[in-house]
Amino acid sequence: MKRILAIPGSLRAGSTNHNILKYLGALVSADVDYSIYNNLALIPPFDPGNDDDYPPEPVFELRELLKQADGIIICTPEYAFGVPGQLKNMLDWTVSSGSFSEKPVALITASLGGEAAHAAMLLILGALNAQVADGAKLNISFIRSKMDGKGNVADNDTLQSLNVVLETFLSRI
Repeated sequence: MKRILAIPGSLRAGSTNHNILKYLGALVSADVDYSIYNNLALIPPFDPGNDDDYPPEPVFELRELLKQADGIIICTPEYAFGVPGQLKNMLDWTVSSGSFSEKPVALITASLGGEAAHAAMLLILGALNAQVADGAKLNISFIRSKMDGKGNVADNDTLQSLNVVLETFLSRI
């Protein structure tokens, strides 16, 4: 069974990014173990002095989940033209472990603009040696105008783009 770990860049459970990850999870076949990581807020601030074989428990658990995953999907907003702090913090904890190295990753940025965070995430993922295929990355600008009142993506072009990202990603795991 293939395992996918989906990571929302927002801490809010009902966020647009979380809802996009739920949508993608509903599309994968039953023979895929798809889980959304909801413990981003538990990751302590990165401290190189604690980045050893015995990191803080939430970091250890995250690294284990990443190690077990065949692929990773990240869906993040953009905050002040950058990557949300807690997501960047989490990624910093994975540098020395190589948790993302050679892993297929899909990157979706869904925000008002998103271009700066998307570009920054691609740089970070490159530094982590993650494998982000051209068809597995998407920036969705003005995301709120593409959602319905229940938090679902309602824009057909956006839905098609999300489906392409997922298909490309799944073909690589």
